[in-house]
Amino acid sequence: MLKVANSVINASQITGVLPVANGGTNASTASITSFNNITGFTASGTTGTTSTNLVFATTPTLVGDVTLSTGNLVIGTAGKGIDFSITTSGSGTMTSELLADYEEGTWTPAFTFVTPGTSSFVYGTQTGHYTKVGNLVTLQFVLTVNSATVGTGSGFLLITGQPFVGKSGITQSGSVSYASGYTVNMPTTFEILTSSFYVLSQPSNVAGTLISATNVPGGGTNLYGWITYLV
Repeated sequence: MLKVANSVINASQITGVLPVANGGTNASTASITSFNNITGFTASGTTGTTSTNLVFATTPTLVGDVTLSTGNLVIGTAGKGIDFSITTSGSGTMTSELLADYEEGTWTPAFTFVTPGTSSFVYGTQTGHYTKVGNLVTLQFVLTVNSATVGTGSGFLLITGQPFVGKSGITQSGSVSYASGYTVNMPTTFEILTSSFYVLSQPSNVAGTLISATNVPGGGTNLYGWITYLV
């Protein structure tokens, strides 16, 4: 295992083929004058070059653990990541073992109706957070409404603003942790649509009854919730 910190590694300590800058290789006979860190080194020899960046040869194999004492492991090409194909697959139909994306941040949720009309909402709290791992997104949100005007708004009550569109062809739903200010039963679940809207639903003898503009009072509507869905 090769560890690089603040020490100097001499050529006599390196055997085999050494990957060097610009994708070339140096045979073990090349001389290395210094190798103080991974972003500044000098190499000399028949194919050696001098560079401020180290570029490994094509598909190098590292034996043992790799420790980054400072900095991050940066994926330089979109769609590339950590390949887990060496692991045993489950009994289902495996479609990918590449972890190629991670993201976290904030988003701004907002109420609206299918037909907004003259409806409006004045928010006391309007916050959301999200984490995306691969093709799985988890959203959390808090909407506290000081006042609501339904006006000519009609249709179902929606939440807009989520950072990723849901995967098409499947039904995905989330949970409500707190709700208040509705004229009917409080919403307990909601569904994400591929058109980047959440549809709120209320408990009923008929599953999936949707909350409409007529269920929202002018005094305000509050909702806290979360959802994990595929994109």
